[in-house]
Amino acid sequence: MRARSCRVLYFMTLLSIGMVWSAGWAGAKKKAPPAPPASPLAVQISNLGKQLPGVLLEDAGPIIGPIQKLVVDHMAEWMENRTPSDVEVRRELESAFSLLQYPVVGDPAVFAKPWKGGMVIGAGYSLGWNNFNKQNVVAIFDCQGGKCRLATVTNFVPYTDLHYEMAPVQASDDFRFFIYGFRPGKSQLRLTAIYYSFDGQGLKTLWENHDLYDGKIDVRKDAVVLRYLYEDEYAHAVLAKRKPPRHEATYQFTPAGMRLVGEHEIPF
Repeated sequence: MRARSCRVLYFMTLLSIGMVWSAGWAGAKKKAPPAPPASPLAVQISNLGKQLPGVLLEDAGPIIGPIQKLVVDHMAEWMENRTPSDVEVRRELESAFSLLQYPVVGDPAVFAKPWKGGMVIGAGYSLGWNNFNKQNVVAIFDCQGGKCRLATVTNFVPYTDLHYEMAPVQASDDFRFFIYGFRPGKSQLRLTAIYYSFDGQGLKTLWENHDLYDGKIDVRKDAVVLRYLYEDEYAHAVLAKRKPPRHEATYQFTPAGMRLVGEHEIPF
């Protein structure tokens, strides 16, 4: 009987020790390491961004201008002696906007593509303080020999988000790509797309189309297809409780830009 009691006591002691050890280990596991201090750049951008809620885009120049200068100057200095990947550029932009608070957001939009033995990098972002007020910035870098040089900066059309599509066929002396975005409002998103040529120094617009109602863009190997509605046809169809016609336009790439080769109606 005494031996059995000793065994029970021994077991209970081990169980208690195990519970104490497990609790201590779990507590240690839950204790997260301290977060690294925010960069001075993120603090500066956050302080400026706090002024944006309630400010219309047309009145926001004194705020978004300094934000753009801070971001572009930082990216130019950070990339001066390196050729980063698109992932690295995106992370650096995310860090710059890491302290922004709702409803202010800075959404990076980045590409990095080979060109003339080096790289062309687009380090862009869409700064928005609601679904409608958005400003877009794209800094274009020409990277050669392990170094990147800021070539030009463009402000894609306001009020849209920011996307890229590379041209499938590149000219021998320039780099061609699309910037496009969707603008909210009314009952359908509206598409704006611009086809650019970059010669290592600046951007040239080769083709553009603005505010396509419910627009979609499809960049193919040898052509670009746009699908869209006409707003007045859509409104009349809704009143008549029927489906509106959808339109499709096809463009072919040319040395000078793009050429319309056909447009027709397609099912809704």
